[in-house]
Amino acid sequence: MKKILALALLASTLSAQVPAGKKVISSLYIYDLKSGKSEKILEEKRHFEAPNWSRDGKFLLINAYGKLEKVSPKGEKLGELNTGTVQKANNDHGYTFDGKTLFISSGKPEIKGGSSFIYKVSEAGGEPVQLTPLTPSYWHGVSPDAKTMVYCAVRNGNFDIYAMSTNGGEEIRLTSTEGLDDGPEYSPDGKYIYINSYRSGMMQIWRIKPDGSEPEQMTFDNYSNWFAHIAPNNKVATIITYMEDQAQAHPFGRQIKLRLLDLKTKKIKDLTEEFYGGQGTINVPSWSPDGKKFAYVRYALEDL
Repeated sequence: MKKILALALLASTLSAQVPAGKKVISSLYIYDLKSGKSEKILEEKRHFEAPNWSRDGKFLLINAYGKLEKVSPKGEKLGELNTGTVQKANNDHGYTFDGKTLFISSGKPEIKGGSSFIYKVSEAGGEPVQLTPLTPSYWHGVSPDAKTMVYCAVRNGNFDIYAMSTNGGEEIRLTSTEGLDDGPEYSPDGKYIYINSYRSGMMQIWRIKPDGSEPEQMTFDNYSNWFAHIAPNNKVATIITYMEDQAQAHPFGRQIKLRLLDLKTKKIKDLTEEFYGGQGTINVPSWSPDGKKFAYVRYALEDL
């Protein structure tokens, strides 16, 4: 269990696991479902990750070096979002369905060795309000009515799914299986929370009811499948697939592809070819408001 915990913490708290003597090149892409093609809108010789799409469709939000930055759908850099004293944001952030509130997972500089607490702030920015008193806690989803958030957290040495009011308060445990449960995200109709879980001995997509009951497996192959992001039409979800089994980790710098999961039939089809990515590619909800496109990040390495 200690080894599992260490692997998961590494994947969740480091901005990248980069080979010695190499530098990261990050490229932000938008995938169009109708054309089946990806368009690169921004490439930079630095590490950034985890795009969200603003609910008004005007910009993408990425994190880099603890800050949150806005990028237009055309790739124009629109500056940083004001997050007050919260300056160690990781790649677990996102908006309520109405776009009025942003949730941020961030460490605290006074805690050595890594930490992650969950905060909320107005979509316009400002000084965030801390919601979770315990660390590590990684935000992943919010209910359609904006009253409940769901997140992955380590308590007593195990990663499980928890829920809490978006005003803070009592932490409610939704899963209790051994091994990693991660990536909780509400369906747009509020009927399910989609997660990825190692409970079968392979990382697969599952869904549970909002109270944690009735777990149902959604993927069944021999890949490591993570982070189901449900489209606004509530019919399909993007998932990130590692080509080789990664056990309970989702590291940076692996061969992956993005796939589309039909939530009714459970059939899966490839969206992209294999590429270099992983941690940071598509951790959080990244669909456009109209559900026609989604954003993601590809990586490359160059010598220092």
